[in-house]
Amino acid sequence: MIVNQHQKGWEIIYHRAHALLAAEIAGHWNAKERPIRWLETIAAISHHDDLEKEWEEKNITEAGAPLDFTLIKDIDVPKIRQLTQNARYRGRWVAMMISMHMSFLHEGNRGQLPELDEFLDEQLKNQEQWRKELNITKDEAVKAYEFFQWCDRLSLILCNRMIPVGERALEIATLSDGKRYDVMQRSDGNLTVTPWPFQEKEFTVNVEACYVEQLQFASSAELSQALQTAPIKTLEWTFVKS
Repeated sequence: MIVNQHQKGWEIIYHRAHALLAAEIAGHWNAKERPIRWLETIAAISHHDDLEKEWEEKNITEAGAPLDFTLIKDIDVPKIRQLTQNARYRGRWVAMMISMHMSFLHEGNRGQLPELDEFLDEQLKNQEQWRKELNITKDEAVKAYEFFQWCDRLSLILCNRMIPVGERALEIATLSDGKRYDVMQRSDGNLTVTPWPFQEKEFTVNVEACYVEQLQFASSAELSQALQTAPIKTLEWTFVKS
C-alpha cells in the first residue's frame, strides 16, 4: 500500500487502486501514439498489482505505523512468480507485459538469490517465446512496455503526492527514443504534462484513499480492521494542455 502522512494520521491508497489510476491515465493517451494491442496493455496496467493484498499481509512497521511499499526490501520470489503465472490466464500479451515489468523491477537484484536469478532467466525466455508466438518485434514490445511503465510512474507520482509546488517540473520518464516527459502543477492548481501526450485537451482522473487517525497499531490485523471502517475520500487531478 501507499502511505502518506496526513494532518490527523495516515492517508492510505491500496496498490490495486493505484494500478486502476494508472490504467485511467493510459486510457487518455493520444490515439495516434498508442502502442499496438493498446487495450490489452491497459488490462495489464490495471491488473499488474493484483497480488497485493494489504489486508491479509504484514502491513505495519516495527514501530506500528502503516507500512509503505517502498519500505519492503525482501523479495518474495514465489509471490512474483505467481503473479506472472496468473497473468497468463488473461493472454500472452498481458503475461508478457507483466513479465517485462517483473524484469524491470528485479533485474537490479540479480545475484542476490539463486531462486531470483532462476526466475529472471525464465522471464527472459518467456518474453522471447511470446514475441515469436505473437509475431511481434522486440522494439514493439519495448514500446508497449514503456507506455505501461510511464502510466505506472505517473500514477505513483500522484498517489505519493510528489508533485512539486511553485510550478516546478518533475520528470515522469525519458523514453528510449530520448523524449523526456515532465509533469507540473500550474498556478490554477491543475496539472500539465510536457510534451502533451494525451488525446483530450483536458480530463480528470481519480483514486480512492482511506484515512486513519490512529498513529500506531499493535498488529497488522488491527490496521486491517481499522481500514475496513476508515473514511474514504476520492482524490482527483485535472490535466490541462498548456
